[in-house]
Amino acid sequence: MGSRREFLKKVTQGAGGVFAGVALLEIRACQSAAEVERTGKIMSVQGLLEPREFGMALPHEHVLVDFIGANKVSRDRYDRQEVIRKVVPYLERVRRLGCDTLVECTPAYIGRDPMLLRRLSTITELQILTNTGYYGAADDKFVPAHAFDESPDQLADRWIREGEDGIEGSDIYPGFIKTGVDSGPLSSIDEKLVTAAARTHLATGLTIACHTGGDSAIVGEMEVLEREDVDGRALIWVHAQNEEDPALHVRAAKAGIWVEFDGIHPDRIEAYVKRVQAMKEAGYIHKVLLSQDAGWYHVGEPDGGTYRPHDTIFTDFIPALKSAGISSADIQQMTVENPRQAFTIRIRRA
Repeated sequence: MGSRREFLKKVTQGAGGVFAGVALLEIRACQSAAEVERTGKIMSVQGLLEPREFGMALPHEHVLVDFIGANKVSRDRYDRQEVIRKVVPYLERVRRLGCDTLVECTPAYIGRDPMLLRRLSTITELQILTNTGYYGAADDKFVPAHAFDESPDQLADRWIREGEDGIEGSDIYPGFIKTGVDSGPLSSIDEKLVTAAARTHLATGLTIACHTGGDSAIVGEMEVLEREDVDGRALIWVHAQNEEDPALHVRAAKAGIWVEFDGIHPDRIEAYVKRVQAMKEAGYIHKVLLSQDAGWYHVGEPDGGTYRPHDTIFTDFIPALKSAGISSADIQQMTVENPRQAFTIRIRRA
C-alpha cells in the first residue's frame, strides 16, 4: 500500500478539481473558491445545502437496490418511471411526517442511480444525498473486479474524481463515502476499501459511512483511521445496533465515531430504546444517529417487491423514546443536530 504522505503529495500536485483543493485546506494556508464553497456545507443531489437547511434527517435509508452482483448490475434491469410510481408515495408520506432529508445509502454496483434520486427529490421536495465508494460486505459480491487489483490510492482517485467531475459525468456530486466490510478482522479487500475511504476523506472532507456489524470489524476500522491520521468524527458506524456490547459503542463514541442505530423496525422498538438509553447514561447522546435502513424497490422482483416504509421513527420510535424519559431536546439532538454535523463537508484530521 502507498503511504498517506505520498497520496497527499499526489493530491496536492493535482489539485485542480472541485474537491482536490479541500485537502490543501489543512496542508497549506491557501483556499480556493471551490474550497470555500464546499467546506462547511452539505452536498445533496440538487446541490449544496447550508447545514441549517438539513433539518430532520434519516441518515441511512434506501430507495432502490439490485442484489444481482457487481458483474451483472445494470440500469437496463428496471424502468425508472416504474420505480418513481412505486416509491414516491412512501417519500411523500415521510416528508409530511416531518423528514427534511433522506440519505440514500445504496453504493455503486448495487443499484446507485443519482439521476433517479434527483428526480425523486424534485417530485417530493425531499432533500436526498447520494454517495461515492464501494461496498465490501456480503463476501465481496458487490466489489467490482478492478478493486481487487488496484491500490488504495487508485481507488481513492476514482472516488475523488466523482467529487471533482460529478458522478458518471453528471452534475450530481456525492454527499458522503459509502463502504462496507464483512464481520471479523478486516480482510485484505476490506482493509483496502477502508484505507481508500480514509484517503478520500482527507482529500474531500466527505464523511465515511461504513456498513459494519459488531465484533472486531469496527476495531479494525479504527486502526485504519489512526494509521491514516483521520479523526473518528469522519466515520459513521453503520449498523452499530448489531454489536451487543454497549461498551464498544461507548468506546467508538469516545473516539468521535458516529454510532448509528439504523435498523429501527416496529417489531424491535424496545431494543432500540435500550440502545439509546445506554448511550444517554454514558453521556454520548451527541454521537447517536437514528435511521431505519428501510425501503426499497427490489430490482428483479415483480413490481419491485415489498417496500418497507420510512415512517417507523415518526409513528413508533419517537413516542417510545418520550415514554422512556428521553427528552425532546435529546431527540432533536439525535435527529437534527447530529446528522447535520455528521454530513457537513469538513476534513477531520487526527
